[in-house]
Amino acid sequence: MEIEIGIAKSGRRAWGFDDIAIVPSRRTRDPHDVDLSWQLDAYKFELPMMASAMDSAVSPRTAIEIGRLGGLAVLNLEGLWTRYEDPMPVYAEIAAAPHDEATRTIQKVYQEPVKPDLIGRRVEEVKAGGVITAASLTPQHVEALHRPALEAGLDILVIQGTVVSAEHVSSRVEPLDLFKFIASLDVPVIAGGVASFAGALHIMRTGAVGVLVGVGPGAACTSRGVLGIGVPQATAIADAAGARTRYLEEAGRYVHIIADGGMRTGGDVAKAIACGADAVMLGSPITAAEEAPAQGYHWGMATFHPTLPRGTRVQTGRLGTLAEILKGPAYENDGRRNLFGALLVSMATTGYANVKEFQKAEVMVAPALQTEGKRLQQTQGVGMGHSSRPA
Repeated sequence: MEIEIGIAKSGRRAWGFDDIAIVPSRRTRDPHDVDLSWQLDAYKFELPMMASAMDSAVSPRTAIEIGRLGGLAVLNLEGLWTRYEDPMPVYAEIAAAPHDEATRTIQKVYQEPVKPDLIGRRVEEVKAGGVITAASLTPQHVEALHRPALEAGLDILVIQGTVVSAEHVSSRVEPLDLFKFIASLDVPVIAGGVASFAGALHIMRTGAVGVLVGVGPGAACTSRGVLGIGVPQATAIADAAGARTRYLEEAGRYVHIIADGGMRTGGDVAKAIACGADAVMLGSPITAAEEAPAQGYHWGMATFHPTLPRGTRVQTGRLGTLAEILKGPAYENDGRRNLFGALLVSMATTGYANVKEFQKAEVMVAPALQTEGKRLQQTQGVGMGHSSRPA
């Protein structure tokens, strides 16, 4: 149902994770009987998760550790690890920058050009860890830079930008033809972001095996403020899931929906799946891990744009190890640690045996979900009133 914005404009109401609740069903289930595994193309993962292709979250070391824990990490092939032989002093420089100089510092260090030989070397480093290897390139540079990655044994290619479309129009350069490019590759491709039914459907038609859903929900992203674009994640995921059903009917091929950004807690992860996602892509929660390379800081992929930055540096701190953040145990009661233990219990409590079943869970709009009966937590800054929860 559309709401009138003015005489000449109306629009749909959209919902974010804080606006909705998962409704318990008539059945509950033993958590030991719940299966969280995720099958993407020929690859099976213990956890339905990807680590975001952000320098603050994923290094070769963290990619290997996340793979060992059952997830899939995506290395940014246009980031610090392919611009510098040793990027650790650069991480230290970003962390040490005063708040009002952080964006300029990030812009400066990313002026160093990407080195194609480092692309292959970084992929080889992750492959040497014995895990499935995924890496990201932007649509503007994927044709020029993907070959060293494939030659080094890349398993999954991610084509990622703020918004990725199958119909880019330019009078200045020849745009990337996603249909032809994806068809020419021997590795599965995930593409995004998108935030609408039409956008998701068009990406599915290119031959991508997965679609990243999310425009602007990330903790360090400022696209919604700078550009005024975006769709709250619960609605964006549900719309993309509708496109997945349409495309399955149209082509007989199932394309995975990956919720990209906006998830702070295990409850958010559960809501993303219940809205229709097959897996989630996490950024800021990973940067709070002891193994993360950015010393407790996080910045968006578009932060270093030379003329229009669309991200900022935020401090996420050090919460615990990657294993604790993803699989527990948790020592707090605010949902920031043991994210997939929370997903497991959420599915068990509502009676669903696997991710595909959980996508069919009943969800309702529940504006009071975060506040009803929680006044003491809010006034004392504990539990659901924890003031340091990442945005």
